[in-house]
Amino acid sequence: MDGKSLDITEEKLNKLKEIIPEAFTENKIDWEKLKAALGDDIEFKNERYVLNWAGKSDAFRSLQSPSTATLIPCREESVNFDKTENIFIEGENLEVLKVLQKSYFGKIKMIYIDPPYNTGNDNFIYPDKFAESREEYLNRIGDKDETGFMTREGLFRKNSKDSGHYHSNWLSMMYPRLFLARNLLRDDGVIFVSIDDNEVHNLRLLMNEVFGEENFVDTICWKKKYGGGAKEKYLVSVHEYIVVYAKTKIDLPEIMIEFEEEKARRFYKYKDEKFETLGYYRTHPLEAVKSFDIRENLRFPVVAPDGTEVYPKRQWRWSKQRFEEALLKDEVIFSKNKDGEWVLSSKQYLNEENGEQRKTKAQSLIDDIFTQEGTKEVVDTFGDAKIFPFPKPNRLVKKLIEIGGLYNNDIILDFFAGSSTAAHAVLALNKEDNGNRKFICVQLPEKCDENSEAYKAGYKTIAEIGKERIRRVIKKIKEEQESQLDLYGNAEKQDLGFKVFKLRESNFKIWRSKIDTEEELVEQLQQHLEPLDEHAKTEDVLYEFLLKSGVPLTARIEKKNGYLLVNDNEIALMLEKADDKIVKKVIAEKPNKVITLDRLFKNNDQLKTNTALQMKDAGIEFKAV
Repeated sequence: MDGKSLDITEEKLNKLKEIIPEAFTENKIDWEKLKAALGDDIEFKNERYVLNWAGKSDAFRSLQSPSTATLIPCREESVNFDKTENIFIEGENLEVLKVLQKSYFGKIKMIYIDPPYNTGNDNFIYPDKFAESREEYLNRIGDKDETGFMTREGLFRKNSKDSGHYHSNWLSMMYPRLFLARNLLRDDGVIFVSIDDNEVHNLRLLMNEVFGEENFVDTICWKKKYGGGAKEKYLVSVHEYIVVYAKTKIDLPEIMIEFEEEKARRFYKYKDEKFETLGYYRTHPLEAVKSFDIRENLRFPVVAPDGTEVYPKRQWRWSKQRFEEALLKDEVIFSKNKDGEWVLSSKQYLNEENGEQRKTKAQSLIDDIFTQEGTKEVVDTFGDAKIFPFPKPNRLVKKLIEIGGLYNNDIILDFFAGSSTAAHAVLALNKEDNGNRKFICVQLPEKCDENSEAYKAGYKTIAEIGKERIRRVIKKIKEEQESQLDLYGNAEKQDLGFKVFKLRESNFKIWRSKIDTEEELVEQLQQHLEPLDEHAKTEDVLYEFLLKSGVPLTARIEKKNGYLLVNDNEIALMLEKADDKIVKKVIAEKPNKVITLDRLFKNNDQLKTNTALQMKDAGIEFKAV
């Protein structure tokens, strides 16, 4: 009981919904559909197959609006900052995706995300005033705490099912992020999105629009728990989905994965004299039971051990030449069925001729990995399951990494990183097979509830939990390596570190687009006589230049006497001092591009002019900011 009288309007709407459910969208009447359902005005306006929702145009504008933000390095929170190629970025993921566009466009092999499922209790970023401009929206959500982080109250909205824009809010949140994420994928890249029944239908339509229906690969059904559901009135739901799309499906390689040990033992259980090299084998009927067409070259007699000629009912799977080769290798088995008829089978060994284990096709069902594993991993890492409830198991992400074909030096991106399960999976998998995969994790510094176990344990934000998990995983791997003999030096090769970056406003002053008075214009001009913020740190400026020049955050940076050299001679930067001596040294390096701060030439126009001319003569692109 809620203590309120009967809502007559709601009662009528509920009755109408029972009679004409197709006339409702997001719990509100769609008048056009209602008219059509009643036989009136059957022709829909602009009729075509399209996904549309309230706020779609605003969502599109939000992805088109460029970001002036940057990423600043945070060495004290990192591990092995100068050598690692793994990255953790703390910041709002839409802005981060924009910042990464130049440096990582077309460079990511795999994306895995576990976004909010829109259960009706989720807090996530979305504009709840669909008529407002982006500037108004940014002003409205601009509440910040003393450290500069946007507060939960200013940044988040609870997406209640009572909202008339319930599904629209979720779509508006997801659309620009998926659009920008697609840009970052390689042509042979693939994206995996975890989701449940609340939005899987809308996600498929959204992914079709962003990635193209032709690039849909499959929907994996993940059986996430053993059973339970005593409180369920209807079916006990034990599954979720992982929707899979390719950037360009025709460029996606064939997906083959290794047999898991348990499944291998189940199918490959016979031994012969080739066991030492080829391992166990399984049998496979040599006769093709089903075939779309009959090929006469596959219909030939085979002589059985007793001299009987055996013909296939339809046709063999092999040609006569292939059969004779297999017979000489003792890879054909003759046996009799219950009717006394000869039956032929082929041997299929677990290992290939080169000794490598045979691979198999991945399936669209995962039924041997459960959420309990993810909870156990949190307990093993932090000692308390309540630090981060219901994380995805890292073994699930490892399975997806294998399906996604992520190999040495390939990058996985997760921009809903949470507790950093993806990073954990990459580090664990690299340890298992001595791989060199890289991760980029992005997580908003969402504040933990002050009553939560995470907050009580000292973690003020979700991002802090994610970073600490990576540190602890790295520490555990190092301890395990120290306790074992490393005959081949694999431990030294593994990348056990990660760089932490944080999303911040640009180090350069941004010109305000809205100026109402002459006084405001004069003030702006005076402020921009020196474009660089007076508190800007050299290393922060360095990484902003790299990002806006399209250079990855893992670039090799060499500190020289008076300048910095990036990726050997790709870019040289003069950020603290400029004189004839330094300029000559920089030119001698023969970089492709030189970037410097204009203020280094203050009161010395001749030096600036000479530097520009010398760079031009040397064929070097020169830019003073």
